[in-house]
Amino acid sequence: MFKRILIANRGEIACRVIATARRLGVETVAVYSDADAAALHVAMADRAVRLGPAPARDSYLRADLILEAAKATGAEAIHPGYGFLSENADFAEACEKAGVVFIGPPASAIRAMGSKSEAKALMDKAGVPLTPGYHGADQDPAHLQAEADRIGYPVLIKASAGGGGKGMRLVETSADFEEALASCKREASASFGDDKVLVERFVTRPRHIEMQVFADSYGNAVHLFERDCSIQRRHQKVVEEATAPGMPEDLRQRMGEAAVAAALAVGYQGAGTVEFIAETASDGTPGDFFFMEMNTRLQVEHPVTEMVTGQDLVEWQLRVASGEPLPLMQEEIYDYGHAIEVRLYAEDPDGGFLPSIGVLNHLRFPQDSEGIRIDTGVRQGDEISPHYDPMIAKLIAYGPNRDVAIARLLAALRETEVAGIATNRDFLIRVLSQEDFSEGLLDTGFIAAREEMLLPGRPRADDIVLAMATLIELDGEARKARARAATGGDPYSPWARADGWRLNDAGPVDLKFKDFDGERSIRTRHHHGAWHCRVDDGAEIEATLLSVTDDFLEARIDGDRRTLGYSRSETQTGDRLTLFYGADTFVLDRLDPLASATGGDQSDHALTAPMPGKVTAIFVAAGDTVTAGQSLMILEAMKMEHTIKAPADGTVDALPFAVGDQVTDGAVLISFAEE
Repeated sequence: MFKRILIANRGEIACRVIATARRLGVETVAVYSDADAAALHVAMADRAVRLGPAPARDSYLRADLILEAAKATGAEAIHPGYGFLSENADFAEACEKAGVVFIGPPASAIRAMGSKSEAKALMDKAGVPLTPGYHGADQDPAHLQAEADRIGYPVLIKASAGGGGKGMRLVETSADFEEALASCKREASASFGDDKVLVERFVTRPRHIEMQVFADSYGNAVHLFERDCSIQRRHQKVVEEATAPGMPEDLRQRMGEAAVAAALAVGYQGAGTVEFIAETASDGTPGDFFFMEMNTRLQVEHPVTEMVTGQDLVEWQLRVASGEPLPLMQEEIYDYGHAIEVRLYAEDPDGGFLPSIGVLNHLRFPQDSEGIRIDTGVRQGDEISPHYDPMIAKLIAYGPNRDVAIARLLAALRETEVAGIATNRDFLIRVLSQEDFSEGLLDTGFIAAREEMLLPGRPRADDIVLAMATLIELDGEARKARARAATGGDPYSPWARADGWRLNDAGPVDLKFKDFDGERSIRTRHHHGAWHCRVDDGAEIEATLLSVTDDFLEARIDGDRRTLGYSRSETQTGDRLTLFYGADTFVLDRLDPLASATGGDQSDHALTAPMPGKVTAIFVAAGDTVTAGQSLMILEAMKMEHTIKAPADGTVDALPFAVGDQVTDGAVLISFAEE
């Protein structure tokens, strides 16, 4: 076993590798960019080496700097994690030349599987089932369209060097092919430096099922069963589980044999994942399957495999890379129970799933919950930057069966609280709560077919939520009053109280909140130990404060005990409350009439950049008349294309930026005539 390894990655995967290395007594070296100087993985490692500025191309993608760090620290091996250089054959070769072990497959295997076209040719020779399509070298757009027309629509255009859902477009008709191809090539070039694509028949009711494989340097190869990754959005995985629901045993055996054959065909070593697409019956049962690709690295979703097999896949990686044989042979590997994983992202589902950039003002995960595992690389106070993937954490639940695993994961999500940025927490809860999901009726179109239910829009705070927000604010005022009295006045004076006390009568206290839907008014009176709240001149609610801390409230609302978690932060116009109530997250701004409203809202006649990025396409010009929903511009951020659309009918007044320009968060992209 190695004595010291370097981890050429960041975030939760770096922390994950460090945890196993520490358990095995292996020292770890972290690397970091300027943006990650105070990151969790840097704090966890035994040593840490700065690479360079924040952009990945100047830090985590600098193979030369990483190898220099390994040499300077005496690291015997490099674990690449996933992403960055994990599937870079040149880096694997450079490690070998430098005398450092690359904890992954040989460069030849990475190259063989790095091109989807070449990989499919190899799999065809190995007898692995393939999806009908075009995987050739002729990239002329007219030829590609002719091939798509021959295959028959719908087809899927995929970046040949792609992965992670980037550089992929579903095309329903021949008329849409040209535009989709151009967009796919742009994204592929930006993400992978290679705009080659392949075209395949789109399976109309597909399930995405993948096999975890492992091979050593002695010619042994095994699989550790399958994972179902069918719940996806824009070809990016949202929910992963092991094993696949409704998987017939004979299909599992055939798919496992095909996956092992794929690994052996390329002389594989270490951890890998062979991904298949499976035709699905109306009852959700998978049937015929086709090879999609092989990921020559550890997968993001590997924890669900670990939980059902009881194996540590990172430990397996370290042992195989250090020259040991596989820890177990195929007949010694068993699966128990069921595990499900979701990816908690800093993104706004109600804003087109755009990444959300900012500081994690408040971060709470469930503590010591049975069957729950949290893999994260951030802490409260850390910043989600525009430079890297916006994942906050992976929440994984295990149970003796699938129903228990789902219930545990739902409970864990409801106990998870994030404030300061938008997240997909509520969206994940809605996905897991779908009856079809519980019944195992899965396919890759699951989310798209249920958008109205899964994306109902931001929830409007009801009277109960507003009453509890009022209790939080009134308690905060009372604390401030007591603090002022303690520092310069009489703490027992009735004038130091903020509970509505008056000499002759319980006077009213008026509060105003603002959410996405406008202002909300609450008038309260304190009477016989309770607050009587009237919301927007509607019905009156009786609210009694039972207990409150800096982030948790317990109250009795009209006789019923209610609890919620919350976070308070300050804005230019007053307090901001983020409330976590059941499956919903609410953001309310307390409006202070005495506060100076500097800055103000953005103009109603302009579209601003939701994050830093680069303008890659503009479809309109000044003076053009546009309609609501029309595509106006494409902004590339985090190597993904985001289409900026018109929120309403209007006339374009000005376009401050040109194609190729970099824009900052909040910059005006398009302004409209006031009429």
